[in-house]
Amino acid sequence: MPTRLQTAAATRLALLRSAGELLDLGGPDTVTLREVGARAGVSRSAPYRHFPDKDSLLTVLATQAWTEIGDSLQRLVEQPDLAPDQALRCALSTLTSVGRARPHLYRLMFTTPATDPTAAVRAASRAQDLFIDIVARLTEPDSARQLGGLLLTSAHGATALELSGHLPYDKWRASAEDLLDLLVTLIPRAHTHQGP
Repeated sequence: MPTRLQTAAATRLALLRSAGELLDLGGPDTVTLREVGARAGVSRSAPYRHFPDKDSLLTVLATQAWTEIGDSLQRLVEQPDLAPDQALRCALSTLTSVGRARPHLYRLMFTTPATDPTAAVRAASRAQDLFIDIVARLTEPDSARQLGGLLLTSAHGATALELSGHLPYDKWRASAEDLLDLLVTLIPRAHTHQGP
């Protein structure tokens, strides 16, 4: 028989899963604690025992998304045999794929939380630091932060343009991936020192 803590953890997980489904269906306005609880099949008061309000719940969803991105980037960092440019393409794809698959969650990730942002900022900062580490494998370490910022903002911009319908292939002859791939090829590579 599950313990009380196990039951509470399972309920919280079910609530977060239901909230994510509602967010995907219609955006933040669709997420209410009452509807989340009903969808999760728990008592009417259960959501309020785990989340003080809707904004807290949405902040947890955004934090989880950043944590998952960070975990994906960590796995890339831990693959030393992966070519630096390929690792960078995979890192950029990690971000754009969230935007495509879950556009409401993607927008939420880039919205300042209405509640305490500490956990969300920590998760986003970890993901960004890992991204910088991946960029630093390809270019000079002193340039990694600025080039990382350029790549990250470009990925965000390309994803946002694609989601809004302002990046049609027939007009630009390029997808978001094509544009980001081009940008990766333009990144100055680190100098390798050859023997005398």
